[in-house]
Amino acid sequence: MGRNLKLAAVLLACLVFSLPAHAQPRPQDTATIAHRNAIEQQLESVAIIERRVMVPMRDGKRMQADIYRPKDESKKYPIIFSRTPYNFNYWDIALGAPRDMSAALDAVGHGYAYVEMNERGRYFSEGDYDILGVPLTDSDDEFDWMTALPWSTGKVGLIGCSSTAEWQLNVASRGKKALTTIIPESFGAGVGRVGPYYEQGNWFRGGAVQMLFATWLYDAGLQTNDAKPNFPPGTSQQALIDAAKWWDLGAHPPKVDWAKALAHLPEKDILAAIAAPHGIYADTTPSGQPGMIERTPNDPTWYKGGLWNDSMHINVPGLWMMTWYDVSVAPNLAAYNFVRSTASPEVANEQYAIIAPVPHCSYKRAAEHTIVGERDLGDARLDYDALTFGWFDHFLKGEDNGLLEKTPKVRYYTMGLNKWQSSDTWPPKESKPVTFYLTSTGHANSLAGDGALVTTPQPKDAADKFLYDPMNPVPTRGGGFCCMGADFKPGAVDQRPLEARDDVLVYSTGPLAEGMEVTGPVEVTLYVSSDAKDTDFTVKLIDVLPNGTAYNIDENIQRARYREGYDKPPVWMEKDKVYKIAFQPMQTSNYFASGEELRIEISSSNFPRYDRNLNTGGNNYDEVKAVVAHNQVHHSTQYPSTITLSVVKH
Repeated sequence: MGRNLKLAAVLLACLVFSLPAHAQPRPQDTATIAHRNAIEQQLESVAIIERRVMVPMRDGKRMQADIYRPKDESKKYPIIFSRTPYNFNYWDIALGAPRDMSAALDAVGHGYAYVEMNERGRYFSEGDYDILGVPLTDSDDEFDWMTALPWSTGKVGLIGCSSTAEWQLNVASRGKKALTTIIPESFGAGVGRVGPYYEQGNWFRGGAVQMLFATWLYDAGLQTNDAKPNFPPGTSQQALIDAAKWWDLGAHPPKVDWAKALAHLPEKDILAAIAAPHGIYADTTPSGQPGMIERTPNDPTWYKGGLWNDSMHINVPGLWMMTWYDVSVAPNLAAYNFVRSTASPEVANEQYAIIAPVPHCSYKRAAEHTIVGERDLGDARLDYDALTFGWFDHFLKGEDNGLLEKTPKVRYYTMGLNKWQSSDTWPPKESKPVTFYLTSTGHANSLAGDGALVTTPQPKDAADKFLYDPMNPVPTRGGGFCCMGADFKPGAVDQRPLEARDDVLVYSTGPLAEGMEVTGPVEVTLYVSSDAKDTDFTVKLIDVLPNGTAYNIDENIQRARYREGYDKPPVWMEKDKVYKIAFQPMQTSNYFASGEELRIEISSSNFPRYDRNLNTGGNNYDEVKAVVAHNQVHHSTQYPSTITLSVVKH
């Protein structure tokens, strides 16, 4: 084996010196090790286990798979397939014990074969990694391989969260017969373009870059085009099984102070400045496409990779799972609705959605008191295991278990009411638009200002003015995002510290006389002006409790240069001219109780949630100098700046 392994001498030397530490587990790890060993023993007692199976693709590269199937070989089994760019090495090297094999054990216990596979170029899989599992022919080859296995029924269902879900959408549109159903969870980065949303896999929001990708690519070890350890073609299965207890090929990047690192200019050099390897963030991809940071929201490159968009029809039953404090619940819901409206009638009727009140991929972390950020959202638990296995039993085994009849098409959690609700559609048919107009005497700056939300526009304009300095942006405080490091926590967080800033405009309804449930799209339109050629405008929807605590519900941004559309050339601003800015719709379900206030905040930055507009009208990603913008929000009958909410009457 040693003769066949690249870098073996170096890796082995490093690992030998680390073995004594692993051989003496910390006291707090003892219970975990015992638990993991017990699960592995249970798995071995019920499953035929085949690890490090190298599956050939059409170009000769081999993808690494682990297979778990029931021991009764007199039957054939449908397959639950989980493909991922993340590490699922069966041995937890740091702990010195098996990793948690509960997912495989549960699947086998329910009468399924469970197949895990790494995407091309990740860990033991051969080839070069490109985001979302390019080339897509790999998925075709993988389905063909699974259906040809002698114990397979030929039916495959997909499940996974985040990057283990996002590749499912494009693949589902390819029409492979074996693909019977999908369960994508928190799948936003798989959505390229749908309806008004041109997020291109969450890379953008309103034309601004979502900066979580810099941290995700680095921390997940995906920025590794320069060099990575691997095994040579032809390494035997047994050699790879043995090697897995010595090393897992996982990257362990140095710790980074992201609050500082993300502020680096130019933006294209953020990862280079922390000595990250070259990779898809700013360098040419393995498939020859330009780095992601250089692209615009409608760059043709986005349509050449693994992203799904609304030119692709999905005709596969789906259980779509989303969360309110995720990266992009609005495009996710748009994708769900698109599939419902374009699939064949039978399959359109087999699309179901769940929207939980938690951060990215945190479904099973809900508790009796589900704390999201700082807000207690009550008991948000749901029996996801019963739902997913009931779903698979129906579609993969053909069981008439009544699940679809007793499950609502859309199950969503209403924050504030703190309860699960259901509907046949999204938004619920009973939701109706209610519009509030922005108003002030020109002094809406900060919580001490006089900004208000009213039911009729003011007759004359009294624009609210603020200065946006990209070198002193409004800092991110909570919100719907993921993967930004320990310095930035998602969820609902009191926004009052930000509302003390003069560059944050605050508009409130005052205490509501009666409760108001907002469930569905939230649309914001502003009339704005600036002395800068280009700038951004941001908005936050806030629920203000009677004690003054101001919890963020959702947030958005719009880059002015894209105000006429992402498929059109950029348009610039001229001083003293007023322009209409329509934000892409937000989505939520939140109950504003009697005595609470509905509030919005307007500014021009939310950093590093979104990248800073340097206001020059240039590329932005390759610039180091900024222009201070003097921005204005206008509101009157002539300039009706509004927020329109979807309200369900009680």
